[in-house]
Amino acid sequence: MTDLSPSGATAKNMAFPLNAWYVAAWDHEVGRSEIVARTIAGKPMALYRTTDGRPVALADACWHRLAPLSMGTLVGSDGVQCPYHGLQFNSAGRCTKMPAQETINPSAMVASYPVVERHRFIWVWPGDPTQADPSTIPDMFQMDSPDWAGDGRTIDVQANYQLVLDNLMDLTHEEFVHSSSIGQDELSESDFVVTHDERTVTVSRWMLDIEAPPFWRKNMNDKFPGFSGRVDRWQIIEFQAPSTIRIDVGVARAGTGAPDGDRSQGVNGFVMNTITPIDERTALYFWAFMRDYRLDSQLITTQLREGVHGVFGEDEAMLTAQQKAIEANPDHEFYNLNIDAGGMWVRRIIQRMVEAERAIATRGHIVGAGR
Repeated sequence: MTDLSPSGATAKNMAFPLNAWYVAAWDHEVGRSEIVARTIAGKPMALYRTTDGRPVALADACWHRLAPLSMGTLVGSDGVQCPYHGLQFNSAGRCTKMPAQETINPSAMVASYPVVERHRFIWVWPGDPTQADPSTIPDMFQMDSPDWAGDGRTIDVQANYQLVLDNLMDLTHEEFVHSSSIGQDELSESDFVVTHDERTVTVSRWMLDIEAPPFWRKNMNDKFPGFSGRVDRWQIIEFQAPSTIRIDVGVARAGTGAPDGDRSQGVNGFVMNTITPIDERTALYFWAFMRDYRLDSQLITTQLREGVHGVFGEDEAMLTAQQKAIEANPDHEFYNLNIDAGGMWVRRIIQRMVEAERAIATRGHIVGAGR
């Protein structure tokens, strides 16, 4: 059996890589009416847009006395004014005005983080800006594709972000946590396949010729009024480093070819998840449910969003309780079952990213000390 217990990939591993893209906000949350304060991977940021609509993320602490810039006001076409003494900074983080003096101290700057607007989200890079490659932003194309419709929400999770990833990589918990909506016995009884590379992990599970659980029975009736009968159900979970998971889910009339690629007799959705660590004990969980049927129905979009929100509320309660238990039992290590295979590969990838950054930081410290 493959060793799924790499050094450090345990409950005690709550660290997060900095050299990565994380979602800071939905695109509609950031505008010109106010400055949004968010902490991303331990970095307090002030988010706003320039007059031409470009999103900006500055360090949320003025160079002068560390007053939060998010409490300030927007000035000019791309700047922000400190609420304490009126220093102004442009979108690059450089001070452009100081009170009661004409000469501006050349060191007066705040960090300006790389920002990309994509897939209805504002993505930021809290690490080394020279490594910020937009091509490495996780693929979530269903979020803004005309072939998919849906909506989502944000959950303030009182738990480490890796616990959310664990939860999403092993959906057998649905049988026990979500028994009234999407859970059923076949989840833990069915086989699954795990594949991985250096940045992705995929867990695939098919459940053939089964009864549809309530959530999926309703969706089949939305597309095929009066539907009855058994279904083939699938869950294909794809992790993209460091914290994005797309879950290809759905059901189709049993025996109509869904495992071979013909999903025309079924309903297909994508559960889109991207989790942003705030610190080692809390996270922002951005999610959406996208579908490929009845695209023009706002009623179905709202019903699905609210239905999934209720399901995730059950997860949130469990994750909060789990985090408290971890903190109350600091010496306890996680034990692993076969169902944890996908999650353990995710933890291994994250741990490698964290260790690589630590190694670079250590080498830089040694070089600096030797000068």
